[in-house]
Amino acid sequence: MVPEFKPAAVKAPVSHAVLETIDIRVGTIQAVDDVAGSRKLVKLTVEFGDHTRIIVAGLKQERPDVSALVGRQALFVVNLEPRAMAGVVSEGMLFDIGYADRQVPVLAVPEGPVPDGLRAG
Repeated sequence: MVPEFKPAAVKAPVSHAVLETIDIRVGTIQAVDDVAGSRKLVKLTVEFGDHTRIIVAGLKQERPDVSALVGRQALFVVNLEPRAMAGVVSEGMLFDIGYADRQVPVLAVPEGPVPDGLRAG
């Protein structure tokens, strides 16, 4: 039996100006590579139309075959400061659904194919 899910409390309000500073875009995952020495992390090579970025994400333990993500479009936060994770610099963040609520995460994806680099919001 699956335990009943109870949504977390809504976070404190933010202004529209704050929300406008977050740049969320559609990208296509071109490659998924292992991050050596990490039990959780993989390196995603993501195409955003006018450029490609490396995004490090903790997907290893969430999916039986991370290579199945190649060719999939998803949403990514692209204006985070670069951050080194297990020796690999991540240039953004995969925008997934469920992790914060201790659910098996799923990708936040567009309803249908759209151009890489398209902005959300």
